[in-house]
Amino acid sequence: MTLKNQLARALADYDNLRKRTEAEKSVWLTFAKQELLIKLLPVLDTLETAQKHLKDEGLAMAVSQFQNILKEEGIVEIEGGKFDAKVHEAVETLAGGEKGKVAETLSKGYKFKDPHKGGAGGLVIRHARVKVWKGK
Repeated sequence: MTLKNQLARALADYDNLRKRTEAEKSVWLTFAKQELLIKLLPVLDTLETAQKHLKDEGLAMAVSQFQNILKEEGIVEIEGGKFDAKVHEAVETLAGGEKGKVAETLSKGYKFKDPHKGGAGGLVIRHARVKVWKGK
């Protein structure tokens, strides 16, 4: 019986090690993606700015492909709406408007979708830089 118990314990330990290794690998891959994206997002910003001014069909296609890749990788753009310090960086406040609401997005922000929360939440890659209304 002792050998049987030792074998069962060894198999359980191996299974736990395998599961922990897979979880650590997933976390590592997420951080690797994040580091690469931090370097690539300014390129997307430049392409989007150029597209606004040039209205070039080929450039629009490249921007669209870039955005599709981000979506496929589970990366979403941070929306405006109500100011949230977790995802927004306020760079200026403006008089008027609805207090605490984003007036203008100066620089887009991005985050990973949290698959456990239906896309809400998730690790922020880059905060959205915004102007916020102060209210009346």
